[in-house]
Amino acid sequence: MTIGFRILKRDRVAPAELVAEFAKLPVANVSDSMSRMTAAGPTLRPMHTSGGMAGVALTVKARPGDNLMLHAAIDRAIPGDVIVVDAGGALDNALMGELMLAYAIKKGVVGFVINGAIRDLDNFRETNLPTWAAGVTHRGPYKDGPGEVNVPVAIDGMVIHPGDIVIGDSDGVLCVPIDEAETVLKATKAKSEKEIKQMAAIEAGTNDRAWVDRALKERGCALLED
Repeated sequence: MTIGFRILKRDRVAPAELVAEFAKLPVANVSDSMSRMTAAGPTLRPMHTSGGMAGVALTVKARPGDNLMLHAAIDRAIPGDVIVVDAGGALDNALMGELMLAYAIKKGVVGFVINGAIRDLDNFRETNLPTWAAGVTHRGPYKDGPGEVNVPVAIDGMVIHPGDIVIGDSDGVLCVPIDEAETVLKATKAKSEKEIKQMAAIEAGTNDRAWVDRALKERGCALLED
């Protein structure tokens, strides 16, 4: 087996019922529940019109500007997959466009995370399959490889293993590791419930803001208005 040019099997995938629970939650709240230490960075932005995403990671490590292994991944995709591509963030060549998008939709792919460029942007907006990418260019890809499918990849320090949960909304994308998913889900639900109560207090005019001045004093801020 050649390291750098191979297709592996996923050993396991996150349960569908767990993915469905994450689909109900804001990415920001999940991120906060992971100590704000995990993110794919601000470079990846939504290329679709609206809506969020939750699915299981099918990972691709691609040579910048080459989409052979992305084609191979789509061929192997199953319904509920999010295809995550580490192509080094290169923007000189688009890794996919409307034809690959149509095929992926037919296969049941629920989203793309591409650390690289796409083309046919209008089609991405019209079909509205959740897609985050680093940029757009009309110039097409090469199809020579090498690359890998179903290996761990990293985008701006966020590590994604095959089978992990990948979520996204207008704030960006986030990977939740399988082994931590239950714990993160519980913490995020608790945070969301707390925010609902806080929003109700804001509406009622009873929101407690004493913590702000307390934090300022604890950190040594001079409150000259006192």
